[in-house]
Amino acid sequence: MSRRHRDRDASPLFLVATTAYAANCALGASVAARLIDTSRFRWLHHALYIVTCATVAAATVVGWSRGPRTAARRAALALLPAAAPLAAIPYLGSHGRRHPLVALAAAPFIVAGLVVSLRPADRK
Repeated sequence: MSRRHRDRDASPLFLVATTAYAANCALGASVAARLIDTSRFRWLHHALYIVTCATVAAATVVGWSRGPRTAARRAALALLPAAAPLAAIPYLGSHGRRHPLVALAAAPFIVAGLVVSLRPADRK
């Protein structure tokens, strides 16, 4: 498999991780703004959180495994700091201002991981 194709294999995972994160944030914001009532299906936000964490972890591991000096490795390094706020969310509570602020702290790293994963591979 060529180096260019190896790099590209990881980008769908970064896209899925970004989509899961965006869906979770959109649902959380909609509930906070009282546009959606999830009282009968609270588990949905939790399920999206688990999917977000799993896909961020998968994208990081797969990106890292692509080898040094690849776009996928750089994308994994860009995404890796998102793990800290995502891991902190269950311990900080879900009520009050802290929850959305901590959740949004992952956004720059998730977007950076996606952007870097979509860049074309370096040519030598």
